[in-house]
Parts: sequence; structure tokens; C-alpha cells
Amino acid sequence: MPPAAERVPWRWLVAGRASRRLVLVVVFVALLLDNMLLTVVVPIVPTFLYTTEYEGTNSSVAPARTEPAPPALKAPPFSSMFSYFDNSTVTVSGSMSTVDLANGTESSHLPQPLTSSPPLLSRCPEGEEFLAKENIRVGLLFASKALVQLVINPSVGLLTNRIGYHIPMFIGFIIMFLSTVMFAFSGTYTLLFIARALQGIGSSFSSVAGLGMLASVYTDDFERGNAMGIALGGLALGVLIGAPFGSVMYAFVGKSSPFLVLAFLALLDGALQLCILQPSKISPESTKGTPVFTLLRDPYILVAAGALCFSNMGVAMLEPTLPIWMMQTMCSPKWQLGMAFLPASISYLIGTNLFGILANKMGRWLCSLIGMAVVGISLLCVPLAKNIYGLIGPNSGLGFAIGMVDSSMMPIMGYLVDLRHTSVYGNVYAIADVAFCMGFAIGPSTGGAIVRAIGFPWLMIIIGVINIAYAPLCWYLRNPPAKEEKIAILSQECPMQTKSYTTQKTLRDFPLTDDSDVEAENAE
Repeated sequence: MPPAAERVPWRWLVAGRASRRLVLVVVFVALLLDNMLLTVVVPIVPTFLYTTEYEGTNSSVAPARTEPAPPALKAPPFSSMFSYFDNSTVTVSGSMSTVDLANGTESSHLPQPLTSSPPLLSRCPEGEEFLAKENIRVGLLFASKALVQLVINPSVGLLTNRIGYHIPMFIGFIIMFLSTVMFAFSGTYTLLFIARALQGIGSSFSSVAGLGMLASVYTDDFERGNAMGIALGGLALGVLIGAPFGSVMYAFVGKSSPFLVLAFLALLDGALQLCILQPSKISPESTKGTPVFTLLRDPYILVAAGALCFSNMGVAMLEPTLPIWMMQTMCSPKWQLGMAFLPASISYLIGTNLFGILANKMGRWLCSLIGMAVVGISLLCVPLAKNIYGLIGPNSGLGFAIGMVDSSMMPIMGYLVDLRHTSVYGNVYAIADVAFCMGFAIGPSTGGAIVRAIGFPWLMIIIGVINIAYAPLCWYLRNPPAKEEKIAILSQECPMQTKSYTTQKTLRDFPLTDDSDVEAENAE
């Protein structure tokens, strides 16, 4: 092979490592896999626990209730018989015995064809008390991922400031792969709980490092908004595929099959990261980032984080409670439990990609305000559904509105750091992920208890009203002020070499630190 041909893959690798688009692809795939694993368990866990624990303990009673009739007395479901009394043919039920036919009592069985098919309620799962308790257990299992992520996120933010984004991103892939394999072969509630908690650790590394990496390579506000919209599209696609994919694979193939497919996709993502992200490279930020506690004292960052938390808390409460509510009230089969989330996922995918661009034009604060109001209204409409088709409208509105909020608030987080703090993004996206995780921790853990205490409709009313009441606070993000120290420094035209930022023209070239006064005096 000529030397020039040998250099082609190496040149592609070097060019790929310098490409912002390929970094965006890696983050997109990582968020896709994380959220597929997040939602693929939603339709599987309730029915799996019901099958293994409730039906398993009652299997000895079931055969006595469902013992079939002796073969000699079986007949086709419906059969014709000629009546010599009035020279007519009548249809008789298959449940008629040969003794009835001999005695000529066919008239007493004539109404049976109308009720020969089992009624709808016979498909409903038994064990109302078990399902009520399962609301709480399933909610705690789902919340374990977010609770662990909540604890780990601040440490990951500090770690990315020290060693860069490459190594944490790869650590997240390894942990996510182990969690996926553990899900595939877990047969008890305890093992499923551990696998879910392990997923939280991997998700923390992947999401914080990924979003921080995007914010660092896309310094222009408009480009950053578009990149965040595309990355959140990966999140949306994972949510879109996860629940329907899990329900169909579980119903027709088996519990392990969806997780094994995700494990294979995770390996592909790891290979992509090895090629693109240089996970052995330590690249700390050249500028010291603003401490987490300083960012948490910023009221504008808190408003943005609250919007992320409460808007996602609604769908987090739906995940453990909606499938069980459908099993109780709609008698839904397994495959419908995941399909109920399909409208929300499709509309979320559309919302994140559409408003990644539109939000910058109409105002991200206005986009998030409208989104939170629509989230509240959609949640109020969910209990009105009488079947799975009645859930299409509310779930579609819910997904679209959450897409509006997420695609607006993620770029706002980076914008607020550039405007009011230091342009190092690990800590602020750790806060954003903490807010997201608080919604997915508080939602499932409290949702199951609230459903057991006052019912599913009241749960939807509570979280819907909270979203509508919080929406006006997004108005404060309309024109957040810059820090006074930065304005004073900029007025002195302090000559410093920094990254460019293009939203505020008077501030774009100077994302300075709080110690810039001392540096300016030394420069003079």
C-alpha cells in the first residue's frame, strides 16, 4: 500500500478530532443511549414485577380456577341444530352439554352467544392492593437513577474543570454499558434497583461532560442554541424509541432483548469516542471556573434551573404511574403501556429541533414561559382520557411543551455564565443536570405515594397547577443584567485574550473572572 493511502485514515482521524460537528455527533449518540435506557424500562418494570411477584405467588391457585372442561364435553364455540318443533335452525353455545341437547333445553342457552366472549374487565390484572403498593416501589426504582445522579453531578462538574471533558465522557460510556448488561440479566427488584442506580452514575458523567463540551466548542450564542437543540434531539429520540421499543420487545421477544440491543449500541458509541474524543488526553480549562455555590446564589440561574426541574417533573411522575393507571382503568395490554408515551416523544423531538432555532428569534424567556403553561394544561387533561387514544392529545402537548422549555433553558444556562460569571461550563451544566434529575427524583418517588393516597387524577392536577404557577417567573430571564464588576472592567477597555461571545456586543470579547482587576493592574 502506498504511503499516501496509509495516511488517509490518520488524516481523517486528525480532522475528526478538530471537527465541532463530530463532537456534536458523539454527544448526540451518548444522550440517545442514555435516554433509551432511561425509558425502555418504563413499560417493562411494572408488568415484569407483577408477573414475577404477584402471579408467581398465586400460580398455585390459578390452575384450579381455569381448569378446562373435559374433552368429551367440548363442542365448537357455536354450532347449528335443527329444531323439529318449528322446522327451524337455531344456534347454540359451545358451553352446552350433551345432556342439555338430549333434554331439548336449547332455548335456555340461546342468549349465550351474545355473552360468549369474555368481558373487557376480565383482561384487567387482579390484585388491586398489590398494584397500589407497586406504584410506590416502581416510583422509587425509577427515582434511584436521578437521586444518584443528583449526588454525583457536582463532583463531575469539578472533575471536568480539572481534567477536561474527554475522560469523564468515556467513563460515562463504560458505566452505562455495565448498567445495560445488568438490566438484561436482573431477575429481582433489588438487582433492577442497583442497575438503575448505576445508570445514574454513568448518565452524570455523560451528560455533564457532553453539554459542557458543546458549550466550550460552540462559543457563539446562535450556534450554541442550534447545537444544543440537535443534542437534545438525541435525548428526545432516545425517549421516543425507548418506551415503545421496550414494550414491543418485552411482549414479543423477552425481557433481556431490548437491553442487549442497547449494550451493542453502547459499544459502538465507545468505539466512536475512542476515535474522536481522545479519552486519554487531560485538558483542563485554562481559566478557573466559577464555584458551584456561587452559581447557585445567582437568582437567574436558579429560575432557569427551576423551569427545567418542574417541567420535567410532570413526565417523571407519569412514567411510573401512567402504566399502572392504564392497567387498572383501561385494562391495557403490555404493548400499549409503552406506546402511550409515543406521542409525547415524537412531539418532544419536533419541539427541541424546532425551537432550538425559533427560541433565539422569539426570545428564549417567552418560549419557556409558554412551554411551562402548556405543560400544566396538558397534565390537567391526562386523567380525562378513557382509552389509549384519549392520551394522544395531552401527551403530544406535554412533549412539545417540554421540548420548548429544554431547548430554551440549556442555551440560557451557558449564556448566563458568559454574561455574569466565567466562561467555563462544567459547573453550570452540572447544575442544569441536577435540576433535571431533581424532577426525575422527586417526581417518581412522591408520585407513587400521592397516587396511593388521593389518586392519579389529583396527582396530575397538583403538578399541572405548579407548572402554570411557575411559568411567569421565566419573565425575569427576559433581560438579565451583567455583573457590575464586568461592566466596570469593560468600560476601562481591559486588554485580555479571551474567547469570543456574540450575544451582547459590548461584552462578547470579555468573559472575565472576578480577579480581573488585579490582572489589569499587573498588565499596566
